[in-house]
Amino acid sequence: MLRRTIMAGAFALAGLNVAAPAAAQAQTPAAAPAQTEITFWHGLTQPLGGLLEQIATDFNASQTHTRVVASFRGSYPETMVAAIAAFRANQSPHIVQMFEVGTGTMMAAGRAIKPLHELLAETNTTINFQDYLPGVRGYYSLPDGRMMSMPFNSSTSVVFYNKDAFRRANLNPDAFPMTWEGVAQAATALKAAGVACPMTSAWPTWTQVEQFSAIHNIPLATQGNGFDGLNAELRINNPLLVKHMTNLVQWQRDGLFRYGGRDGAADALFPSGECAMIFASSGLRARIQREAQFAWGVAQLPYYEGTTPINSIIGGASFWTMNRGPNATRSAAELRGVAAFFAYIAQPQVAAKWHTDTGFLPVTRTAFEQVRASGFYALPANAGADIPIQQMLRGGGQMTENSMGIRLGGFVEIRTIIQEELERAFQGQQTAEQAMNNAVTRGNVVLRNFERQNRGG
Repeated sequence: MLRRTIMAGAFALAGLNVAAPAAAQAQTPAAAPAQTEITFWHGLTQPLGGLLEQIATDFNASQTHTRVVASFRGSYPETMVAAIAAFRANQSPHIVQMFEVGTGTMMAAGRAIKPLHELLAETNTTINFQDYLPGVRGYYSLPDGRMMSMPFNSSTSVVFYNKDAFRRANLNPDAFPMTWEGVAQAATALKAAGVACPMTSAWPTWTQVEQFSAIHNIPLATQGNGFDGLNAELRINNPLLVKHMTNLVQWQRDGLFRYGGRDGAADALFPSGECAMIFASSGLRARIQREAQFAWGVAQLPYYEGTTPINSIIGGASFWTMNRGPNATRSAAELRGVAAFFAYIAQPQVAAKWHTDTGFLPVTRTAFEQVRASGFYALPANAGADIPIQQMLRGGGQMTENSMGIRLGGFVEIRTIIQEELERAFQGQQTAEQAMNNAVTRGNVVLRNFERQNRGG
């Protein structure tokens, strides 16, 4: 199975005991190429992949010493597998894009990766990480604040809804329900108005388990969702989450909710007009803008009555610097090239343009202020583009250990386990409570295996 292949590779990567590479020797002027080529593997499909590759092209045009070659290597898990294999063959890319749930595994990867703080120190490169949104900065840093990877395409989950369908169902198109109770009522009205798919969800574990837990301020796992140690245990069978999963299963039976598949498989169901509501990444905005033939809106994630919602957590990915391999080193010019590219994408104008083009978060305060000052959010065509930022700051922006993020080793595999168990519930093979209990049992096995592989590392 792909899942086993991914995690077997990840565990092998995390357990490598590779000697530190020798200090890179500067090339003589005569041998130095005109440009240093930097390979960059990413996992973004179109149109996002094309927009990301354009940033690399723009960087290349901005200077003459480095050329970044960006290429799509499949989904995030597939990119992880490819990077692991390349490292073993001493041919890893200089930069690999890894989704946020791979952070724990990457941090335990030893000499396969070069921590960002080391790269910047060795190349005398300065990036102001205090300008980054706390929820973004904290996800990719050590407890002492040292950065391990370069934040870039950070997103959060929001709701996109079909305003035309809302009007036909006699619902207010400008006031999306704030609570799950209200969402269920809206879905019922949409169904009565002839909508075959009132609501669906992309990235179901991220939106309906991880984000749900964060905004309701309940733990996904012990040890501060894994930030405080490898001995974390899952807590996703808590009463509120079981209640929510039970509702989703019942809503599917009632024709109010459609399970659209794993990961981003359901993304297409909204811009096509098939489903009237979708819980998805804010980064889906770029696709919706290009494909939707109807009026649509954006809203913050709903919560259950009696809850005081707090901030959602980030998704998306960061850029990791990889060492070439167990028996190969990077030159000083290569390291300088990687650092220069990171400094380029940290510029406010680059982060701001990525935000306005895609719907991903403006990862720095300065980029956000630039966009706001430009009047972008006030334009009718961009209505709701600031909803992800508002949601990240909901509850006053004071994060709790339940809303900082997730730092669990092997979480790629745990996500797959949760999806497998939920699918059995959606198919009527078990209750939602049984699904969550089984996911906890199986997921904890993954956590203990990861802990054994990395104990003392």
